[in-house]
Amino acid sequence: MTTTTTVEYIRYRIALDDQAAFEDAYRRAAESLAAAPQCIDYELTRCQEERERYILRIRWTSVEDHLQGFRKGEHFPAFFSAIRPYVTAIEEMQHYLATDVVGIGKATAQ
Repeated sequence: MTTTTTVEYIRYRIALDDQAAFEDAYRRAAESLAAAPQCIDYELTRCQEERERYILRIRWTSVEDHLQGFRKGEHFPAFFSAIRPYVTAIEEMQHYLATDVVGIGKATAQ
């Protein structure tokens, strides 16, 4: 069973000396994501093994809502303005459909 929820993954390669500014830019951009009715949730993660790699995961209500709603809506200009310096650092930007393969482990969050 699949859902209509769309998961967007954006993979970045950010030089170590640019990472603080990159994360600050996404803190600002996150305000636009949080305000957008098309955005379910988001998470920016950094790779532990290759510290220059980041992945941004955004869950959208649908790919159409992302592309036609958010990108053409009132919240996109501020979002894009914040992250514009890092667009050239994108290595992948794709939409994925969630599957029913999901679960939780035994560990508790810390």
